[in-house]
Amino acid sequence: MSTASSEQREITVGIAGAAGDGLDKTGDTLAHTASRLGLHVYAYNSYQSLIRGGHTWLRLRIGEQKVTNHGDHLNALIALNEDSLERHAPEVEPGGVILFNSDKLRCDPFLVRDGVRVLEVPFKTLTKDLGKLLPVMQNTVVLGALIHVIGLEFDVMAGMLADTFAHKGPQIIEQNVGVARVGYDYARQNLEPMGYTWSFTRTRLPVLTGNTAMAMGAVAAGCKFYAAYPMSPASSILHWFMAHGERCGVAVKQAEDELAVANMTIGAGHAGVRAMCATSGGGFALMTEAIGMASILEAPAVFINVQRGGPSTGLPTKTEQGDLNQVFGASQGDYPRMIVAPVNLTDCYYMTVEAFNIAEKFQLPVIMISDLLLGQHVETVEADALKPDVPIERGELIRDASAALMSGGFKRYTFTPSGVSPRVLPGTEGTAYVAATDDHDETGVLISDEHTNPALRRKSQEKRMHKLKGVLAQLPPPRLEGPADADVTLIGWGSTWGVIHEAASQLNEIGIRANHLHIRYLFPFHNREVREILQACRRTAVVECNYTGQFARHLRAETGFSVDDLILKYNGEPFEPGDIVERVKAILEGRPYNGQVAQDEAREMAYHYIRVYLQEDARPVRFEQISEGGYSEPVWQVQIAAREGGKPLGKLFIGLETGSIHEWRAEAVGA
Repeated sequence: MSTASSEQREITVGIAGAAGDGLDKTGDTLAHTASRLGLHVYAYNSYQSLIRGGHTWLRLRIGEQKVTNHGDHLNALIALNEDSLERHAPEVEPGGVILFNSDKLRCDPFLVRDGVRVLEVPFKTLTKDLGKLLPVMQNTVVLGALIHVIGLEFDVMAGMLADTFAHKGPQIIEQNVGVARVGYDYARQNLEPMGYTWSFTRTRLPVLTGNTAMAMGAVAAGCKFYAAYPMSPASSILHWFMAHGERCGVAVKQAEDELAVANMTIGAGHAGVRAMCATSGGGFALMTEAIGMASILEAPAVFINVQRGGPSTGLPTKTEQGDLNQVFGASQGDYPRMIVAPVNLTDCYYMTVEAFNIAEKFQLPVIMISDLLLGQHVETVEADALKPDVPIERGELIRDASAALMSGGFKRYTFTPSGVSPRVLPGTEGTAYVAATDDHDETGVLISDEHTNPALRRKSQEKRMHKLKGVLAQLPPPRLEGPADADVTLIGWGSTWGVIHEAASQLNEIGIRANHLHIRYLFPFHNREVREILQACRRTAVVECNYTGQFARHLRAETGFSVDDLILKYNGEPFEPGDIVERVKAILEGRPYNGQVAQDEAREMAYHYIRVYLQEDARPVRFEQISEGGYSEPVWQVQIAAREGGKPLGKLFIGLETGSIHEWRAEAVGA
């Protein structure tokens, strides 16, 4: 029978398998099918640094209203291998459905919660009349079944498949649609839908990522040069420019390293071309001296840091907000720059436009700090959200220098009250000057050698730093979202906006009044406005994805305000609304965070041990906290059993405090 209320207007679907199993295409087909019906989508892919194998976990949250994060529920699961069933079948909530190819897999009832239905899809039987098929087409059969189960329209999915395979011709289109059709028909005959009664607007919603939105925003802003060295998770910006750069009139250069990338970008900006580059933390480390050079040359340039887990190589395919200190400390000395942190896809687009305008108006580098979550997650936006007609502001760029020459010669670095000097394109007649990385006077004469002059150095430095007042005056200050008399104020920056926004709503629903302050502009900082907001708050907590609370420290440095609490996450995965809600409840109840290994973490650690040492033919079946045993700390005693038959194999002892694997104790032979 139907297992869902007709009032349901949202579902979360998980697709799990190994790298190379075609999850991206499957998820893309589902996301675009939903978006063509007018439904909103937010998808987050938790993947590993592998081309083949390992584990990939894609979650798509689909709703009639805008969804701003991947949520903390799981209603339907497509499992493409045994490991995926082991990992995620227990997460499917009552009323949900698990689907898989029954030719390859069997779902142990031990893994399935009460009230969850299982649909075994016999791939070979269903497709025996459809010719020779690639193994990856099991995905299409199961996805066709899912379309029926969650109440979407098959014809819309078929149209999506036709568009996807149009370049391969009608025979391939017919084959893929036919494969999806047999899955859809099989589900229709064997399983009632989950009961979702959608109201489709049929307004096609664009589906894109934050990285794509930044690239598109750059093109709209008039970017004509893009340089990069491939580094996850920023590489898809380069991929987009390689695919579209020629059509959009953008010169694209893959350089030998990030040192070259940064210097090429600055050179292009100095020459009068709007220029941008992007990397992640390791690459940004190589760019830092050049960023200071852009500032002293007063050359406009846009730099993007799409953060990942660090330090060093760290976690190339996981998210984190751990580079904030690095971005603040980029280059040596004091110098003017703007640092911005977009919060969503529309921000990624319009703040990139803003970055180019600020860079040229104030002749300085602009650093945009994103992360894997914001850069790579897939999301729908409203059809008219990203407009190509954006303001282009080039500032003090003069093309006719005759007036300056008549008044005594061109002074590229004229000391002005705003700190902004007239800029010409190199080669403009009569305006030759030295653009030096040493400090210099108004005409470009160095003041670092025989012409060292403390007075000129003071005024030169003040001239550059005065730009920050003008920059700040153009930036809108942050505003408080939610009830003014809240019990707790959640503070965030960058990609955490959506999840904090939903967490605040959930807290209000359970009687804990919460509001939300989110910061986009990190430097220069609206210290007066932010301080006035926070001083009126009852209790404050910064929410961010790093270990040390980097933004909380920056907030204190800029405003003198110390927050009451930190809600931090640094395991490589983004926050979910429930994470924040539970931490706020603990804070208000006086329960401090103790960092102990939770049962779900012990389960993950046990599975890690099994995959590395026991060849994946076992599973954890029972968890118990014990204090005895001679270990230096209390431990989780985890019973490990064979997947087939449930024979006990041994016990794993995991430290409650340290997380150390203290011992694997195999069952005695014959026991």
